[in-house]
Amino acid sequence: MVKIERSSGNVFKDLGFDDAEAEALLAKSELALAIKRLVAARGLTQVEAAKLCRTDQPTLSKVLGGRLEGITMDRLSAWLRALGARVEISVKPGRAGRGKLVVNA
Repeated sequence: MVKIERSSGNVFKDLGFDDAEAEALLAKSELALAIKRLVAARGLTQVEAAKLCRTDQPTLSKVLGGRLEGITMDRLSAWLRALGARVEISVKPGRAGRGKLVVNA
């Protein structure tokens, strides 16, 4: 019999990353997915999108393929803006203790 475990809602946490790192990895993944969707919605080639984002096509391709090592959230948000997205950062009161990082894309 296969043991099935309910997800926490964050695959990175389920893989064993600590809470802070899991939140950051999930946020970066969601930003990268938003970039991928914008590129597709605008019908851009990777070369065209890379030029708009002021990066090279191999780097953009790496990100669109989900490989995010060495890519910061600042860089991802700059690419989103270059592709015409509005990027908003909001800070809200949370529960006592540790805060939470959430991306709504």
